[in-house]
Amino acid sequence: MTRRVIIEADGGSRGNPGPAGYGAVVRDADTGEILVETSGGLGCTTNNVAEYSGLIAGLRAAVKEGAVGAEARLDSKLVVEQMSGRWQIKQPHLRPLASEAAGLARELGEVTYTWVPRARNAHADRLANEAMDAQAGFSREPAAQTRGTQAPRYWTGATGSPTRLLMLRHGQTEHSAQRRYSGRDDLPLTELGERQAAAAAARLATIDDVTAVISSPLRRARQTAKSVSDVLGVPMHVHDGLIETDFGAWEGLTFAEASARDPDLHTRWLTDTSVSPPGGESMDAVHRRVRKVRDQLIAEHGGATLIVVSHVTPIKSLLRMALDAGPSLLYRLHLDVASLSIAEFYPEGPATVRLVNDTSHLPQPPRVAP
Repeated sequence: MTRRVIIEADGGSRGNPGPAGYGAVVRDADTGEILVETSGGLGCTTNNVAEYSGLIAGLRAAVKEGAVGAEARLDSKLVVEQMSGRWQIKQPHLRPLASEAAGLARELGEVTYTWVPRARNAHADRLANEAMDAQAGFSREPAAQTRGTQAPRYWTGATGSPTRLLMLRHGQTEHSAQRRYSGRDDLPLTELGERQAAAAAARLATIDDVTAVISSPLRRARQTAKSVSDVLGVPMHVHDGLIETDFGAWEGLTFAEASARDPDLHTRWLTDTSVSPPGGESMDAVHRRVRKVRDQLIAEHGGATLIVVSHVTPIKSLLRMALDAGPSLLYRLHLDVASLSIAEFYPEGPATVRLVNDTSHLPQPPRVAP
């Protein structure tokens, strides 16, 4: 007897790229009865390849069951949007996988694709992680399976899939080139800044599991973010909370000019994050603002990879949160224009910093002969 089914599919990669696996569950749409469970290891590959592999395995199992029509539920926004035809598939290595999935879907008849939060995809997620564990040569403890939790994946004890933030500072502006305080002034990128944004976009195009680009509202950040969004073929969203510090009366001044204008206040500001520039915003205030942004991004995009295009102080604040460090860290970090930093925030609280102030993708100035 033919029936409509629900397919729950997931895939993961520990390292991205790294050891990967997939899992899929096929259920009767009317009763919720599990008809098929399937999973497998994939060797070393990316999250997106694993996500597509889970979908293909679920579709193939549904075809073998003689199903007619299906709803495929995944926690990969990218796969759902691409299979629904709303997003282009710009990564060449994903096109054959999408084509295979589409062919299986045609055999089933009508197939719809639904994004679900990772917590609602726990069964397929567990199968995918068990496949990765088996591939690595170890199995989970029965108690952990009963609780539905994952074994720690790193020495930090972090479990689950992290929300991965790839934090990109905007390209050069006139103020950054002249080393002036640049907060709320809405400056465009210079020609060099545009080239830097393009170089950063080319670097980030090699990462194939990005769900969205989240940008500060300021023009320099939005220009940089659009370069990245266009190359990756993923949506760009603006978040006001990612705006740079309000430097108040010091806006547009050099370090020396601000110090000459307000010598005592400027000296205190350089050592005390609770101090505000005249008519401006303290670093503590920025930190509180950015913490709310981080929490919101995790709540809305839990387990996803996001590109966050912002400014020096917001990015430093996110790195400070990931390192669980004190405010003095803000004075000890340097972030170049168009630099890339990466932090991962896990569901249970731990975080990992994987990269800080990387500029290897930027065009290097010509060497001057001695």
